[in-house]
Amino acid sequence: MKKKYQNGFLIFGVAVLILMVTQLDFKEVWQGLRHAGYWFFAVVGLWMFLYIFNTTTWYIIIRSGDKRGEPSKVKFWWLYKITVSGFSLNYATPGGLMGGEPYRIMSLAPKIGTERASSSVILFAMTHIFSHFWFWLISIVLFLLFKRDFLDVGMGILLAAAGAFCLLGLWFFIVGYRKGLAVRAMNLLRHIPFVKKWALRFLESHREQLDNIDNQIAALHSQNPRTFVMAVMSELSCRIVSALEIFFCLKVLYPSVNYIDCILILAFTSLFANLLFFIPLQLGGREGGFLMSARGLALTASDGIFVALIIRIREIIWTAIGLLLIKFEKRHEPELKQEDAVEQTNEELSAEKQEELTAE
Repeated sequence: MKKKYQNGFLIFGVAVLILMVTQLDFKEVWQGLRHAGYWFFAVVGLWMFLYIFNTTTWYIIIRSGDKRGEPSKVKFWWLYKITVSGFSLNYATPGGLMGGEPYRIMSLAPKIGTERASSSVILFAMTHIFSHFWFWLISIVLFLLFKRDFLDVGMGILLAAAGAFCLLGLWFFIVGYRKGLAVRAMNLLRHIPFVKKWALRFLESHREQLDNIDNQIAALHSQNPRTFVMAVMSELSCRIVSALEIFFCLKVLYPSVNYIDCILILAFTSLFANLLFFIPLQLGGREGGFLMSARGLALTASDGIFVALIIRIREIIWTAIGLLLIKFEKRHEPELKQEDAVEQTNEELSAEKQEELTAE
């Protein structure tokens, strides 16, 4: 990636991060850190491990597009760095995917070509969101199995609505995996005020590239079902293991904390926060979700506020780490020139068509 783009992403992220830090009550932060003690370091360190799950998902997707027997041009730990930085930009950007995804594409494109980079990033984002819907659906089942004492008319209506939302989301992404989402996304933007003219021009001038990206997205689902399942299971495992963060926080308050409760708190909170995706760092939405989920599971409001505070501090720390990693780029690694990237993409597409003809 060019230096000016790196610096642009870094400056934007740092500016938003400073804004986020200024919103904190430092006295409350210090009290929370003292109360958490060494468990706070466990919370921060956990995410060093969780990002390996995310990187593995993306690496699986990228490797599925490599030619058989060909060594990968993308190294796992380099991809780990890009993954962490991408999530940092997502945290700091209103609209979530508007920050990290362009950065990932621009970082990866010199190595494997723009179209393959774009399709892999779109697939990774789709798989990340797809796993959220599965996680929320599984959490509803867990609530019905283990928390029936808390089930009343209001909670039943809420769970039914959440279940319908999850099933609708799963159906939408399954269709997207089969037919691709790039063209459909641009067609959707054509009907949104302020961006519809730009979307129409972009669709007309890049129709062939968008079709190629959709074909590559569909290929993972149809031609590599094992790879698809591995990618989804990696992200779903990350969701389940990430409940350890809440487990560590509540361990300070309740030595006999139940891990099922932690999964349910995470599910309810992430669902509520993602409905407010347009807020940078999901300020207020995440805290409100923790407060509501804590009360729903017979925890006190102060418990919910404490957990939300610790996780907010962790997010800021990892956002800062990810932004710093943007500047750590090895210059001696071989990269594709733009012409080579285009030529490689065309060769891959021709090879795919040849395989289809041979199969027929």
